[in-house]
Amino acid sequence: MYQTIFLQASTYGNMILIPLMFLVLYLFMIRPQIKKQKNEKSFQSTIKKGSKVVTTSGIHGKIIDLIDSDNTCVIETGAGKIKFERSALSMELSKKYLPKEIKKK
Repeated sequence: MYQTIFLQASTYGNMILIPLMFLVLYLFMIRPQIKKQKNEKSFQSTIKKGSKVVTTSGIHGKIIDLIDSDNTCVIETGAGKIKFERSALSMELSKKYLPKEIKKK
């Protein structure tokens, strides 16, 4: 009799524990990642000509042309002009060049 009560209690505990684990996973991993992706996408859409940026590969440069048709930009570096996808621009690495109003977000 005691074994069946113990088994029933552990089953109810598992039914509560599994949704709780998914909630913790969402709150600490998924939600912050979604927020970071939204901020990164808004940064990539608001960049302008003349902005100083850093790419995800670590190349520093200044934007000289934005091409909306294929979502790319041309960056002038010390070695010359290079064409990059806008998704290759890193908001996190470019923070020191950003205006103060964008940094607050």
